[in-house]
Amino acid sequence: MAYSDFTLEAVVTTFQLEIVESAALFAEIETVAPSAYLTTGLAKKAPLATAIGTEKARSELIVADVLVELLDHFDRRISLFSGIDFSIDAENDLTGVCDFLISLSPNQFYVETPIIILVEAKDADLKLGMGQCVAEMLAAQRFNAERGNDIPCVYGVSTTGVDWMFLKLEEKCLHIDMVTYAIERCDRILGILSSMVAQTA
Repeated sequence: MAYSDFTLEAVVTTFQLEIVESAALFAEIETVAPSAYLTTGLAKKAPLATAIGTEKARSELIVADVLVELLDHFDRRISLFSGIDFSIDAENDLTGVCDFLISLSPNQFYVETPIIILVEAKDADLKLGMGQCVAEMLAAQRFNAERGNDIPCVYGVSTTGVDWMFLKLEEKCLHIDMVTYAIERCDRILGILSSMVAQTA
């Protein structure tokens, strides 16, 4: 198996996680206003990505732009990785390639402190991306523990580019935000992503 083979049920059962559902997981966060560049870009690209309808289009035209904006918000004190091999524990099937990974370190040459895992949902279905996302979050958790990174929790995102769903993993407790956030509220999505960085920094 690899990350992409996990369903949510399989990963929760295999790793004995406790699910906590919440409609207020990120209710108190402050929004972050997107730049004019991102706003203009999304106005052009989001409809195009939706029309094309492929995972690659959503990745290149929507998701990557939002994450680069996050890097700029933190003056490149964090790093972004895309399409990298992140095989951590072959014995437990925690292997494969990450769609996107945010690291707390500014080092852009190799991963040091993964804190946010982002998975593009297959077939534009957020739930289909959740199993893979949680498996990668578990790998990030193990990566940090093995290297002595004092990171209390790892965050995850399942997204179609247009819709975004957020998760939080603390030890064996998986918090799932039951609210789906639309790209039209990019300020709120950026706010949540920024809060994830701030809370682990």
